[in-house]
Amino acid sequence: MKKTRPRRWLPILVLALALWGAASASAQDLKPALLGQAMPDFALPVYQGGEASLSGLAGKNILLIFPRGLAGENHWCHICNYQYADLAALEAEKGFRKSHNLEVLFVLPYSRDMIRAWADKFPDQLKDIEAWKNPAEPGKLDEKGKARVELMQRSFPRRYLAQTSKVPLPFPVLIDDGAKVSKGLGLFTQEWGGSKIDQNVPTVFLIDAQGIVRFKYLSQTTFDRPSAEYLLKFLETMEK
Repeated sequence: MKKTRPRRWLPILVLALALWGAASASAQDLKPALLGQAMPDFALPVYQGGEASLSGLAGKNILLIFPRGLAGENHWCHICNYQYADLAALEAEKGFRKSHNLEVLFVLPYSRDMIRAWADKFPDQLKDIEAWKNPAEPGKLDEKGKARVELMQRSFPRRYLAQTSKVPLPFPVLIDDGAKVSKGLGLFTQEWGGSKIDQNVPTVFLIDAQGIVRFKYLSQTTFDRPSAEYLLKFLETMEK
């Protein structure tokens, strides 16, 4: 009688399928986060390497940012990149992550290759902002042009520049390929003011060390985003 060899691979396959099913269910079960309630947990690959999860940061405050990302075909949101540069400069100046027991996470609803394109374009985006604030021939501007320059100067008060090989990436940039997390949290959209492109509604969460959402901003109004200084002041109120 022929002996049947034990299928040693079967338990491994069952375990792999169980883990995959749990991960899929976790992504599908995500719901929009509400103030005063626990932030839904999720895990995503990090562009700089490794993986990050909210549960893995238990005991820390978390500043969780979903930038818009693309604003059009091959056109990234300038104010989102300024927001990243602003926080990076403040971190270099004050080291606020250590002093506030904080981690800062940025989530983009794209593949690794798309996020690499975002990082490569980062320096040009900052140069664009400086050009808007300091037009070549300001004396030739009409009233509408002058008003736009004033708006740019108010909205982007600091001057940031970066070299392609030295893009500041101090904060983990999470790869939400397929936008599963963004969709689950109700942040993903494919249209904004006529711009038909995969993008997120700009969103900011401050989550305390117990995992509770203490601050939430979500808006398609371009120039009302909370500043880095405001977010740190709010964080201080969380710690009292």
